[in-house]
Amino acid sequence: MFKTLKLQKAIRFATKTHEVYQKQKRKGKDIAYITHPLTVGLILAHSGASESVVVAGILHDTIEDSIEDKRVSYEMIQERFGKDVADLVLSVTEKNKDKSWQERKNEAIEDIEKFNNDSLLLKSVDLIANLNEVVEDHNKDGDEIFSRFNASKADTINHQLKVIQIIISKWDNNPMKDYLLCLADKLKMM
Repeated sequence: MFKTLKLQKAIRFATKTHEVYQKQKRKGKDIAYITHPLTVGLILAHSGASESVVVAGILHDTIEDSIEDKRVSYEMIQERFGKDVADLVLSVTEKNKDKSWQERKNEAIEDIEKFNNDSLLLKSVDLIANLNEVVEDHNKDGDEIFSRFNASKADTINHQLKVIQIIISKWDNNPMKDYLLCLADKLKMM
């Protein structure tokens, strides 16, 4: 059973972090970034995820993407939404944005290897939301979309394929498995 107030608080918190404080946009687009965490939350809710996982989906980029004078911390999320939500958000957060793209992605892969099923589900849906957008943009604009990323087309696709492979190998009964496999096929055709 979902408690509407907790979901509303998460939506307000994420909106302040991404929209109010920094007017964050999706890479290379004039689309408010907040659409991404809300999409993740909706997909998680539709998949039957627990309220904590849905709330974590809405909040999943707040630590990583908050600005210095409005820094979001693990402790802040724990205080407002509970330890389970804070642990989930932290599990999918890039820990050091100062490192190179390759170093950050290698660390992310190491983290995924340690995920429990809730973190795997959250990561799966985050990946699905992002990759659906990449596929849609690629269908419209071709390879030029890869200029938005901090890595080459090949490196970007290979990393995403590796993440999909690890997620599926860690949790064969993942309810998002078929979606991930379908997106992997689309990536391979790019």
